[in-house]
Amino acid sequence: MNHHKCNSVEFIKIDLWKICSMEWWSFEVMVILSGLLPNPKLETAVLSICLNTNSLVCTVPNGLSSAISTRVSNELGAGRPRAALLAARVVIVLAFLVGTSEGLLLVLVHKVWGRAYSKDQEVVSYVGTMMLILAVSVLFDGLQYVLSGIVRGCGQQKIGAFVNFIAYYLVGIPAALVFTFKCHLGGKVCIYILLVSLQGD
Repeated sequence: MNHHKCNSVEFIKIDLWKICSMEWWSFEVMVILSGLLPNPKLETAVLSICLNTNSLVCTVPNGLSSAISTRVSNELGAGRPRAALLAARVVIVLAFLVGTSEGLLLVLVHKVWGRAYSKDQEVVSYVGTMMLILAVSVLFDGLQYVLSGIVRGCGQQKIGAFVNFIAYYLVGIPAALVFTFKCHLGGKVCIYILLVSLQGD
């Protein structure tokens, strides 16, 4: 009974860490704050489109992350660390290939991608510029996803949650706020910093 109680407490601690450090919350905060910029409609629209696109292209890496997390934990639990290492190496290569493919696709469609969301030419043009940045980001983002899955599979969820919390809430959001509002560098900088924070996750 005590053993189950200890496991439950540990599980709740891990969940609380993960909830507190969810990167999506930081994205939502920045979307709301983008409404305070000089051209709020444009900035909010573009930021929302960029984050939506990022979520779309991260679907495959997220699946790979879940798969490798399960595989690594199973292999380590069975006492086969070499098999876990092999699986980790394979999924890293897969993530690199997926990220490269998605990045190239975003580059190819960057001028027209905004039309899927808006008819406003200013929005479409702005989104086109940001897609080039996002194209580079998705490669590293995919690798980050699978590395995070490997860490979870090793039972080190706290490390991932802690790094996530620092990357977004102690570095990413404050830096985005300072450069966007204090230095008046605009919404592009906000998006850049969020994407960089995503790589630190």
